[in-house]
Amino acid sequence: MIMNGRILVVSVAALVAVLAAVRQIPAQEVGDVPNGRHIATTICVACHMVGRSEFNSPAGGAPAFARIADTPGMTSIALSAALLTSHRQMPNIILQPDERRDVIAYILSLK
Repeated sequence: MIMNGRILVVSVAALVAVLAAVRQIPAQEVGDVPNGRHIATTICVACHMVGRSEFNSPAGGAPAFARIADTPGMTSIALSAALLTSHRQMPNIILQPDERRDVIAYILSLK
């Protein structure tokens, strides 16, 4: 009986440790898709095709949002990093954090 009690204590301790670790992992932030579409169609459309079935962007090097969404492994974290990193061909457009989340949510909605 003592062995079963020790196993139970160890099991509970392991479960608590796992739950504590999971709690510290930030969830992918969710934005407002309609607002993200609005931002995309008013700002991003100058260089990118922003619709679901649009693939040829006005600026040759600017990927279409549908192609970005279809990139294997594309996540909100990857998109956030891309939007916060300077690119030679991309103008320095500064989006507020909530606007960035909304645009990311819109792009990911195109999958």
